[in-house]
Amino acid sequence: MIKGLYEAHLPVRNLEISIEFYRELGLRIGWRDEDTAFFWIEEGKSWLGLWEGKESQTPYHPSLRHIAFRVTYEDLKDSLQWLESIQVEPVPFGERTSIEPFVRPNQGNASVYFDDPDGNSLELMCYIEVPNELEHITEKMSFKDWENIVNSELK
Repeated sequence: MIKGLYEAHLPVRNLEISIEFYRELGLRIGWRDEDTAFFWIEEGKSWLGLWEGKESQTPYHPSLRHIAFRVTYEDLKDSLQWLESIQVEPVPFGERTSIEPFVRPNQGNASVYFDDPDGNSLELMCYIEVPNELEHITEKMSFKDWENIVNSELK
């Protein structure tokens, strides 16, 4: 099921300074928002996420205890069955209550989450092809809803 590393994360104090540093290392930004930047390590395969945190925040930062493994789209569709077969329980992501794999159209990826025995956050994640006219969709959606939208757009 696991094909490689999809992403790793690091907390940073100042996102702008860190962006310049990683650009100097020769990495190219793949995605960015207000307090997060993702740099390609291997274009189209793996990236590094930088998460800006304020000094006043607790020393724990989710990026210190999270990695994502790269899988195929088809494997991700079967991920709940695979996790069950190895006796691993998926967990909801963020504010979501569902454990089902979900798609992030505006980021061009899909994922499902679970924890290791020490509570480290793990993720199975894949890239998805997003038609230009759907890149604006920011809400997370189920595979079924995503495939219905894509199929209706392609007609």
